[in-house]
Amino acid sequence: MSLPSPWRQFFPGILALAEQQQVWLDSAATAQKPHVMIDTLSQYYQLGVANVHRAQHQPGERATRAFEAARSSISAWLHAGAEDSLIFTKGSTEGINLLSNALAHQFQAGDEILISAYEHHANLLPWQQLALERGLSLKILPMDQHGHLDIDYAISQLSARSKVLAVSALSNVVGHQQALQPLLKAARHMGVWTVIDGAQAAVHQRPNLQQLDCDFFVCSAHKIYGPDGVGLLFARQRAVRALRHWQFGGEMVRQCNYQQAEFLPAPLGFEPGTPSTANIVAFAATLDWLQSLDSQAIAAHEARLHAAVLEGLQARGMQIIGSPNCALVSFNAPSIHHADLALLLGEQGVAVRAGHHCAMPLLHSLGLAGALRVSLAMYNNGDDIQQFFNALDQALEILQ
Repeated sequence: MSLPSPWRQFFPGILALAEQQQVWLDSAATAQKPHVMIDTLSQYYQLGVANVHRAQHQPGERATRAFEAARSSISAWLHAGAEDSLIFTKGSTEGINLLSNALAHQFQAGDEILISAYEHHANLLPWQQLALERGLSLKILPMDQHGHLDIDYAISQLSARSKVLAVSALSNVVGHQQALQPLLKAARHMGVWTVIDGAQAAVHQRPNLQQLDCDFFVCSAHKIYGPDGVGLLFARQRAVRALRHWQFGGEMVRQCNYQQAEFLPAPLGFEPGTPSTANIVAFAATLDWLQSLDSQAIAAHEARLHAAVLEGLQARGMQIIGSPNCALVSFNAPSIHHADLALLLGEQGVAVRAGHHCAMPLLHSLGLAGALRVSLAMYNNGDDIQQFFNALDQALEILQ
């Protein structure tokens, strides 16, 4: 299958896995890393480290400049406004937990939180637990028969009691990228805070938060070819004032005595303790590198790979979940347990994900115990897809 990737050469991990006769088709879980990220991380540590924002010596000043330059660079990548806030977190999960805690004081019993039926646990459990604690109504917005969020119905579910709308731009199971602007516009018109989980979508389409115009946006570095343990929480100026500080420690303090304290506003007021400076600097370098590439060519390459996977699965009679349109496909083989199939694929060197994909309610609503998932990235090529299908054919021959 001739689908070469001109970007494969920039990812030493992919090349190393290929030497081990391993095929990486699990990028929705975490992406492999380019040279620029690895080199930036190594260089930062080799030049001498220091904490940020709290030292008068030269190493501390250098670290602070690099850290805040990274914040500015990442804000530009998001198309964030100068007045908006970019808060660094450990990942999308922490970002959503931050929001559910920092907004908790704004709710009264009976208020509503709306999420979609296809949410990852990271965008379900924080809101679910807040609803249980505060006596709120957690409304689940359904999918249509194709696995798409029913936008018109979702708009009809907004009410005067609605406080938060939290939805993913791309499901990590169904693989359908949603056009959310009409729903977001309707929610804003009713004074509802809007939260977008961009963990899956951000790697395939650079976010433009001026166009999206949500109140809050989260994503994780490790899914966008960046380092582990770093995430972003974008907060619109109009919404950030609603947040109450939820974690406490060093760096966030404006004034403090033994009995009370006054805290800094966002972003520093929501970044207590020592940040993951090296990883944040390396993530900014990764995004700068990504912007130097031809994004349209990458999208076209991923679309061709995606079409080849869909065609091959359909030809083999696999049960495809929903109508995926972006970079991943979840499926099952009729009468075969997904774990058995994943095990045989793994034994042949093909890395796919199997299980409920941290979206257990979604799988259960579809009457499924789990599914396999193939997820793609710029570094995959036609040989990866061919090896996957060769392994799948051998596994099906054994199990059927």
